Amino acid sequence: MIKDNLPVAVIGAGPIGLAAAAHLSKRKIPFLVLEAGSQIAHNVRDWGHVSMFSPWEYNLDRASVKILSTYNWKKPLDRAIPTGAELVENYLLPLSETDEIKPHVRLNSKVIAISRRRINKIKNYSRERAPFVLRVETNYSLEIIHARAIIDASGTWHNPNPSGADGLPAIGEHALNDEIFYGIPDILGKARKKYKNKDVAVIGSGHSAINTLLELSDLKQRSKDVTTSWILTKAKVEDAYGGLDDDELPGRGKVGMRIKELVESKQIIVHTPFFVEEFGEVRGKIAIKGQYETAGVVLADEVIVATGLRPELTFLQELRISLDTSLECPTKLAPLIDPNIHSCGSVDPHGEVELRHPEKDFYIVGMKSYGRAPTFLLATGYEQVRSVVAGIAGDWDEARNVNLSLPESGVCGVPKAIDPNSYENEHIETIEADHSCC
Repeated sequence: MIKDNLPVAVIGAGPIGLAAAAHLSKRKIPFLVLEAGSQIAHNVRDWGHVSMFSPWEYNLDRASVKILSTYNWKKPLDRAIPTGAELVENYLLPLSETDEIKPHVRLNSKVIAISRRRINKIKNYSRERAPFVLRVETNYSLEIIHARAIIDASGTWHNPNPSGADGLPAIGEHALNDEIFYGIPDILGKARKKYKNKDVAVIGSGHSAINTLLELSDLKQRSKDVTTSWILTKAKVEDAYGGLDDDELPGRGKVGMRIKELVESKQIIVHTPFFVEEFGEVRGKIAIKGQYETAGVVLADEVIVATGLRPELTFLQELRISLDTSLECPTKLAPLIDPNIHSCGSVDPHGEVELRHPEKDFYIVGMKSYGRAPTFLLATGYEQVRSVVAGIAGDWDEARNVNLSLPESGVCGVPKAIDPNSYENEHIETIEADHSCC
């Protein structure tokens, strides 16, 4: 089997996966996009009701726009801010329907394992010349697909962090599958009945949590009996507001202003710093127990956990990948995106070199490339895949020539250098990863 005659396998048909496909098409490199969901941008559709923070000008990939411009496609206004659903309907879906992309997309195709053909992880001989082997689970069977290179743009959406303050599930958390929702539920839409007239606790300090709190507030205007509690680990609730009026992403600044107003008007009950340790039951309600300066127990009917996401790595275990021990991102990328140091806009341009693994021709891109760091922007991912595809094509000048202009705000948070184990310290703060800053 000649490796160079095989396609490049792109895992995931979201914004970054489709951008990779556009760049591969531009260079006339054969490719195949494998999407686990039944529709393209399956993950984005889950948060379609949520407004993004960045306007359209930061959410469009240049190679993709070039393809779309040859069709009857109307480019959105640069400064307009889309929802997830609008991102799909006005950009990703039209892109996926083009002749350049559609024939190469396979839906309901979940990659469950990757290796090298007839070479396991410990063998060196002829490793780089061997094709990749992907085991793909479809609706009907288990298929084997061979590829010359792999671009993993599968994201992190379906692998949420648990609620426990130690990074582990709180005691009793797994027993509450029906009462705990992970992520951003469509509170004003299909999930409205679930939260109407309920006491709801939201755990998390990032923008996923804040968006959820804002929708609960809107629901409360129509359902007066809703009580909302906000549980977070920051030293002060003000630390979660972000850049406010100084934020260069206006959508993000607006969100901060709204949550600040709700907290100050006592429409949201804030518990911070609160370190979740255990779930139990008191008087028919969920009891959220932990270390807190007062009682240490919050009662609720429903719990929403929005403490961020982490990469799913189990299907990559037969590959030689190099990941940072803390962020679980490519080793060379870690110092550029470390949320202890960087915000969304202070990330340096990076591409093929920083995303390279010991396993030649294998790359993790997009949100998954950031591991547990919450500072990802779509514009960053688009430049990643442009550079990676150039490297796969052997165009090393273009692969190394990375350029990126991002808005600066510091809103993603750079925490103080303090000891999170010193509960008596009034400046306690820990990082809670959000799903992204886009």
